[in-house]
Amino acid sequence: MSDINDLYQELILDHNRRPRNFRRIEGAARMAVGYNPLCGDRVTVYVEVEGDVVKDVSFEGSGCAISTASASLMSESLKGKTVTQAVSLFKKFHGLLTGKAAEDDEGPALGKLKVFSGVGRFPARVKCATLVWHTFDAALRQKHEKVSTE
Repeated sequence: MSDINDLYQELILDHNRRPRNFRRIEGAARMAVGYNPLCGDRVTVYVEVEGDVVKDVSFEGSGCAISTASASLMSESLKGKTVTQAVSLFKKFHGLLTGKAAEDDEGPALGKLKVFSGVGRFPARVKCATLVWHTFDAALRQKHEKVSTE
């Protein structure tokens, strides 16, 4: 790979081909459904919280490579975080893609999620990358209406 963009592209493709945590959490106390009508991405996110810690995150559904990779990396990134840290990471990720920095620099670093930094140049793709995060947020807050990017 000749540069960092090739490496980032390969990471996204790997998570699309072999998504991590692509499964239902049976009996999950928190779940939400998301839909992106622009490209047809559909996702269900399952969240298990114990005390104030996100113990498990998984997803099911179908979507484009950006959506699936985002869901896979999100699920890996949020496990073991406190609810506050998870919300902070969501805000940072959203800020990375929209060019609007999160209100604070506290909380966990983006780590591998930086791979999506180039997505912001393609506004329609931002919705693909953030759908699963908005759906996670709805599950975390136990909102039961379908999440949509529109």
